[in-house]
Amino acid sequence: MQFEVSTDDRTAVVDVTDDVASALPDDATGVCTVFVRHTTAGVVVNEAESGLLDDVEQFVAAVGPDRDWHHDRIDDNADAHLRSMLVGRDVTVPVTDGSLDLGTWQSLLFVECDGPRRRTVDVRVH
Repeated sequence: MQFEVSTDDRTAVVDVTDDVASALPDDATGVCTVFVRHTTAGVVVNEAESGLLDDVEQFVAAVGPDRDWHHDRIDDNADAHLRSMLVGRDVTVPVTDGSLDLGTWQSLLFVECDGPRRRTVDVRVH
């Protein structure tokens, strides 16, 4: 199961909890893996409060300051690769009867480090 996420800015955080939940079969029980197929984006579990989302964007943008990175000689996005390594490309969440077993304030957040872009997110239940 897959869905796409579009972003308009270089760094962006998008709550994808509902997209992941919609991708789950109604009878799914087990562990859900959410995986981002890109080297300059990731996914995390955290709170989807608007102020925190802004804070996450600012934090991610501040990590790995501009400098003469070697990879920039190829496509000028080494900072995005380095940032996404810290974010991580996958999360696992328990699933019961087709529902994500997230905590009260937990959401699934897609983190873009090299936008604007259109990205693919995979959802698998094991």
